[in-house]
This record gives sequence, structure tokens and C-alpha cells, in this order.
Amino acid sequence: MEAGMRVRTIFLVLIALFLSACGGGGGSPGAPGPAMPNPPAASTGSLAIVAGGLPAGVNASVRVTGPNNYQQDLGGTQTLSGLAPGSYSVAAAPVTSGSVTYTPSPATQSAVVTAGSTATVTVSYGGGAPAGVALSEVASNLDGPTWLTAPTGDTRLFVVERPGRVRIVQNGNVLAAPFLDISGRVFTGGEGGLLSLAFDPDHARNGYFYLYYTDPQQHIVIERFTAGANPNLADPTSSLVILRIPHPNYTNHFGGQVAFGPDGYLYLATGDGGGAGDPQGNAQNLNSLLGKLLRVDVRAATAAQPYTIPADNPYRNQAGRRPEIWASGLRNPWRFSFDSGLLYLSDVGQDRREEVNISPVGTAGLNYGWNTMEGTLCFNAATCDRSGLTLPAFEYDHGTNDANGCSITGGFVYRGSALPELAGRYFYSDFCRGWLKSFLAGGGSILEQRDWNVGSIGNVVSLGQDGQGELYLMTSRGSIYKIGRSSTP
Repeated sequence: MEAGMRVRTIFLVLIALFLSACGGGGGSPGAPGPAMPNPPAASTGSLAIVAGGLPAGVNASVRVTGPNNYQQDLGGTQTLSGLAPGSYSVAAAPVTSGSVTYTPSPATQSAVVTAGSTATVTVSYGGGAPAGVALSEVASNLDGPTWLTAPTGDTRLFVVERPGRVRIVQNGNVLAAPFLDISGRVFTGGEGGLLSLAFDPDHARNGYFYLYYTDPQQHIVIERFTAGANPNLADPTSSLVILRIPHPNYTNHFGGQVAFGPDGYLYLATGDGGGAGDPQGNAQNLNSLLGKLLRVDVRAATAAQPYTIPADNPYRNQAGRRPEIWASGLRNPWRFSFDSGLLYLSDVGQDRREEVNISPVGTAGLNYGWNTMEGTLCFNAATCDRSGLTLPAFEYDHGTNDANGCSITGGFVYRGSALPELAGRYFYSDFCRGWLKSFLAGGGSILEQRDWNVGSIGNVVSLGQDGQGELYLMTSRGSIYKIGRSSTP
């Protein structure tokens, strides 16, 4: 009993000592300890790329670009960390596995990375349709076809013939009566002739269309006509000359295209005046309309004032410079087109390189480099100063004995419905080799190149686009071929 009391007493003493040390029993909690510092604020962020829709074992093709020249190529789903805040571009390219092509959607997109957070971009691959095209002849025995076009939604094909006629192909038949015949005033020597046609954006209401041709004095002429009461016949008396550009001395390098841009203005691409190496120095002369891409407003055209100068043309109201000029430094531009806010402009080279220039539609005053440069090569080595020049986005070398080609035939970005898996690809050909090729541009680079292995169909003079966005090839022997789906990959 006495031992038990001793144990209980010792236990009570220990509890008292513990409470005293802890300040228990309602006493003061004591002074607070030192405050912990706040963690430093995050200065970088992350970007999660989620790629799906591809079979197992097939890698995606994604390029991420951003501030401070950041660039990263990815083959699938991945999170990129430590990124500087800002806007990042995500460009995805189609992927071909075996005979099947998988197309990303969307092909390009952007994401904003903020410090301390993660942005997410999803790329979905789909399609899986056979990656093959074939050519089918839709017309033959035409007289030097140089261009094919149609008003948006129209099922007819309007084919320009070099001697000066515009023919209509309807339901597979070439109509006997030309839509328009101005052959009596067209010069066809050298590279001259009736070279292109553009329908006014408001053609359904006003009936206007514009021709690009060379006259007997070798001038480049842009002339407006109006469709007649019969929709298959134009009114030959409705002529209004918009612009006439002198082109003396040589019978080559007339350029040859007129087209309306998405801004509603009329664009035309002229050659440098001819001769080898631009002997007259027109391409770099801002007081000459030759070797240029011109841009004018024809919406209120009259005989007294056939065009006006858009307010944002780069040389408007500048002494010694022609206000019609939008871009300079061209040798012999042979076809240009617009797509998704971009201008695709092909320029025929001298001896070595063929090129395609790609630039935002609203970028004014670009100098594409001729005759300082031929593509990315120095043409005049003694004065090869690249400063201020815009070099091509794509080019190819002629090769030994022009094995690769000798004269680019520019084309269009495909936006038709027959081959949806090929949307976004720029199709082009070469006059000498007659092949059909394409490339896909995105993120400031060429993401995919393809030779469609259709064989050679002869000298390809031009590509054309119908009212539904389908594409065609025209040959010097008078045939027109439509690009369609191949039954075999």
C-alpha cells in the first residue's frame, strides 16, 4: 500500500512538471516564432501538347515556336515546362504511314503561356484516306490554254486561250461560241498573248471581269469587260482599259496574272521587261511598273479615272516611286494566289533556282530580291547585299541538264471537297518536266513535300481553280486535266 502511494505521488509530480514546462493550465502561450518567408513568384509556365488519333507506333509531327526564338519538335503528347510567358504557335503536319495519310486538325493554332500555369493544346489526327491523286482529262484541242477560272460556285470552266479567246467548258463540252474574242488586238510573239482572267468579287451583280494580255505594241494591258444578257457571252463593246504598261525591247517576261485579293483590291504581277539578267534594271527600280506586284482599287473605275491607289500602298505620295507598287524584285512571276491570309507567289528563275514566296497578305513593300538574288543564291556576286530582301519560303534547283525542272508553274493551295485530306497543300508544276508536286507550309517552314507521281503530261503552262475549289493543269498541247482521287495509293 505504501509502495503504491509512492508511485502515485511520483506520477503526479511528473504531470505537474510537464504542465509547467508547456505553459498549460491557461497560462501565456509565449512569444511567437519567426515568420516563414513567402515562396518566390513563378517566372515561367508550361504548355501541354495532347496529340491523338494516330495508330499505335505512328508518331505525330508537331512543331512549337515561341518567344526568344524558341522551337521544339514533338512526336506525340508532351508537356513543355520552363517556358517564357508569351504566345506560342503550334503547327502540326500530316503524317503518312504506309499508304495512309493522317491529317491534323487544326493544322495551326496558338496558345498563351502565363507564369505559374499550364496551357493546353490538343491536336487531333484523322482521315486515314488513301494518299494518292490522279489526273483526268476534261478538255482537249484547245488553242494554247493559259488560264482556267470561274466565279465562286459556278459549275462552268472559263478557259483563257493565248491567241485572245475565252472559252467555256460546260458539262464536259467546249462551247462552240467563245465567251469573248479579242484576238484582233492581242500580241502573241515570244511569251505574249492573253494570259489570265479575274472575275470581280461582285461579278454576280455587276458582271465585271478583267483580262491580262499584251497588245500589238507589246504593252501589258489590264482591261475590264462585262458579261452580256446571255451568261455564256460577254459584251465585246463593254471595254474599259484599266492600265497599260509599256514593255519595250524584249518579247519575254511579261508576267501574266491578274487577281483580286481578300482585301477587294486588284493585284497584277508583271515581269521585269525581258532579256537575261534584267538588263534594264526594272525589278529594283521603284519608278518602273515592271518586275513588280501591283495593287489598285477598281471599285469605282471610270474612263476618266480607271483606278485609285489604296491608302496603305507603300509608295503612295512618294516622289520618284510608283504608287501602284505593292512589292518589287520579281523576274517573271508566273502565277500567284491567296489562301488563309497568305500570298503565295512563284517566280521563274534565270539558270539555277525556281522559287515560291509566301507572305502575309497585308505586308507591303517587300523586295523579293531579283536581280541581286536568284532564289537564295547570289545572282550578282559583286553586289550581293541581302539586307532588306525577302528570300523565298521554298525553292528547287534545276539540277544537271534541268533534271529537276527549268521553269516553275505556280498554283494554288487546295481547298476543294473531293480530297479533304489534302487541304492546305500548295500544288505546283514545272513547264519543262510536267510533274505534279505539293508542299505544306506552316510555322514559317515547309512541313511536308510530295511528288504525286502522275508522270509527265507535257509542258504544263498553268494551274487553274474552278468555282468549287478543285484544281486543274493546262498543257501547251491544248489539254486540261483535273486533279482527283486515285483508285490506288
